[in-house]
Amino acid sequence: MSFLQVYLSGFLPVLVLMTVLWMVSARLKNAGIVDIYWGIGFIILAMYYRINTQGSPLRKNLLLIMVCLWGLRLAIHIAHRNWGKGEDFRYRQFRQKYGPHRYWWISFFQVFLLQGLLMWLISAPLLGAQFYSSRAGLNIIDILGLLLWLTGFIFEAGGDVQLNRFKKNPQNRGKVMDKGLWKYTRHPNYFGDSCIWWAYGLLSLAGGSYIPLYGPVIMTLLLLKVSGVALLEKTLQETKPQYRDYVAKTSPFFPLPPGR
Repeated sequence: MSFLQVYLSGFLPVLVLMTVLWMVSARLKNAGIVDIYWGIGFIILAMYYRINTQGSPLRKNLLLIMVCLWGLRLAIHIAHRNWGKGEDFRYRQFRQKYGPHRYWWISFFQVFLLQGLLMWLISAPLLGAQFYSSRAGLNIIDILGLLLWLTGFIFEAGGDVQLNRFKKNPQNRGKVMDKGLWKYTRHPNYFGDSCIWWAYGLLSLAGGSYIPLYGPVIMTLLLLKVSGVALLEKTLQETKPQYRDYVAKTSPFFPLPPGR
């Protein structure tokens, strides 16, 4: 199959995954379960692309390991964070807007199919890294991609661990996390996630495919303007007045010394 054929057919496993999750969510009355499977969906796509491509075995192995580590950690983190807390406020607002008798089918298009479409679009570098080059060795761009991925993983996983420990301490109730990685960026986890996707983009570039770089672009825009930084900043500034002081001294995204 051609690159386009493999890419287009990759939407099928995504559609199956999202449809099954939607049916489960209707039963549970909790659309928030979709968030847990965001990382899992990319693992499924990476495996699907691997089966249907003839690229460099070393690069394919490296990419699959990177995607599996990232996706599984993210899924476990979100599942642990959301356990016992009910449906996320975003989906509760949608449910209240449309009513419980309409939202079960509206959620398929508004939540599950939309996230599935974004997942499939963003996954392009996972295919680009595995499709073209059949050379056995890795090159300098692969190494740079691995180093960028490690940086991103440290920021994303490290930021989540530090925030989780901060929230578990009763003395920190109502306070703003401004230590560790959070001292240098207000969103180390989102910055790390962006780095990880640009690392996949570098692996795609190393394999001879540059068009799939729109995947990291979309992901970064989502993190900055849609579901990540913009949404969380608005919520925190409304609920925590002291967050404004934190904003004044801490970089919003890229890590910088405090006060810059």
